[in-house]
Amino acid sequence: MAAQGATIECQICPKLCRIAPGQSGECRIRVNLDGDLRAVTWGFPSAAHIDPIEKKPLFHFLPGTRIFSIATAGCNLHCRNCQNWELSQGNPEEVDTWEMQPKDVVELAQLRGCPSIAYTYSDPIVFFEYAVDTARLARDRGLNNVLVTAGYANAAPARELLSVADAANVDLKFFDDRLYREICDASLAPVLRFISMARQMGVVLELTHLVIPTLNDDDAVFGRMCRWIISELGRDTPLHLSRFSPRHKLQNLPPTPVSTLQRMRQLALAEGLQFVYVGNVPGSEGESTFCPNDGTLLVARRGYTVGRNALDAQGRCPKCNQAPYGRWGDVR
Repeated sequence: MAAQGATIECQICPKLCRIAPGQSGECRIRVNLDGDLRAVTWGFPSAAHIDPIEKKPLFHFLPGTRIFSIATAGCNLHCRNCQNWELSQGNPEEVDTWEMQPKDVVELAQLRGCPSIAYTYSDPIVFFEYAVDTARLARDRGLNNVLVTAGYANAAPARELLSVADAANVDLKFFDDRLYREICDASLAPVLRFISMARQMGVVLELTHLVIPTLNDDDAVFGRMCRWIISELGRDTPLHLSRFSPRHKLQNLPPTPVSTLQRMRQLALAEGLQFVYVGNVPGSEGESTFCPNDGTLLVARRGYTVGRNALDAQGRCPKCNQAPYGRWGDVR
């Protein structure tokens, strides 16, 4: 705790906001109150829902299960295309909330038969203390913890958050520092560090790359991103290519052509990635999981629904008996 009247530097993310008494940082939820930096949304989520885990999206972690999802207001990024901007860019006092202590979150997840809790919608890095406290209790009660995040954190809090996570989907928005700064008011290097740390710490990791026309649909840059994923994380790291729709402050661009997503999926597969998915295009072959060894259809999906599932109870391919990357559990 700093002396009253002192300015405090927040250490959660690379922005290192210097927060004067009575003021908040860029995320708008961490406030300097009498020399103590407090996350004012702790225990007061603005969203709580039960989702299919495929919606996160996670395709390689307990497919077909439900996940209890929570979020608070605020975000340390200011993405011009944010689809949850009312929540992420809202001030805590302007967004509806209700009290839900960590024990309440865990009890509700158990009551509703959800084996996992997701910290999602805005970003668990912003509601860091609430996410960590809830995740620790959830782990003690035998539940899984899932992070859905942009990964924009400093190393120490990133390690602490990942230490209580079982799976994560990280949004790798651009493979270009300039675009991170112009579109998100962030930077690339901390995100790459977070992603690498997640894989090194044994968290089941999947990546999402929202393909935005004219911004990040260049084949050469995308190819470099795929090669980085293979060299730093492994060719078995699942990559979701999502279709952009005009949102928030980025409504001058058209939706991503489906042909662009299909082309980029083929490029990623040609580079050597084993699991490349296409999101927001129901009915696409890119929604399903195929065995990288023999091409067997393992999990058929349409939208957020799991259809045919050929994996055995240990998550192994029925033809080659190999288990693809991920945690499949009893998938029957």
